[in-house]
Amino acid sequence: MNFPQDSALLLGFLNMKLRDFYPSLAALCEDLEADEDEIKAKMLAFGYRYSQPQNAFVPV
Repeated sequence: MNFPQDSALLLGFLNMKLRDFYPSLAALCEDLEADEDEIKAKMLAFGYRYSQPQNAFVPV
């Protein structure tokens, strides 16, 4: 799957998917055949980290 390249669009896309469809980032990545570490690194470069308790990307 192609993910949005724009940081704001990617943040919104990931958080919407996590909120509405997936119980964890690992489940999202498995279903969409995405690399979890790559997504985390890209989001960290944008100033966001994955919060497991919130199941969302939040500001660092």
